[in-house]
Amino acid sequence: MSNTHDFVMVEWNTTNWRKLEKKVFKLQKRIFKASERGDIKAVRRLQKTLMRSWSAKMLAVRKVTQDNTGKKTAGVDGVKSLAPKQRLKLVNNLSIKQKVRPNRRVWIPKPGTEEKRPLGIPTMHDRALQALVKLA
Repeated sequence: MSNTHDFVMVEWNTTNWRKLEKKVFKLQKRIFKASERGDIKAVRRLQKTLMRSWSAKMLAVRKVTQDNTGKKTAGVDGVKSLAPKQRLKLVNNLSIKQKVRPNRRVWIPKPGTEEKRPLGIPTMHDRALQALVKLA
C-alpha cells in the first residue's frame, strides 16, 4: 500500500469549487441545526470537523489568495502572492495548532484629520487560518 493517497495533489486550476462550496455549506447547515437544537457538543464536534476538512481549507486559501482585495498586501513575512503549487502547500500546512506570527504594523491616515491610526497586517498563513475559522 502506498502513502500517496494521503496528500492528493489536485491541480489548483482544475478544482471543482462549486463541489467544495456545497460540502462546506452542508457542514455549516448541520452546525446551524445543532445550535438551534441546543446541542453544544454536536456543534463543537462539527466545527472541529469543518476546520479539519480539506474542502474548507481550500476555500479559505482561495478567499485569501485570490478573492480578497488585500491579496497583494504582504505581511511581516513579505509574501505578496502565491503560485498554485504554493497555495496547495499552504492548504496542506493549515492547522489551528500552529503559533501565529506577529502582524506588520502600518500607520494609515484617519479621514478628515492629520492623525494616523495603526493597522496590523497578518501573514498569508494567518489570514487563511482566520478565513477557515470564520467558515466554522
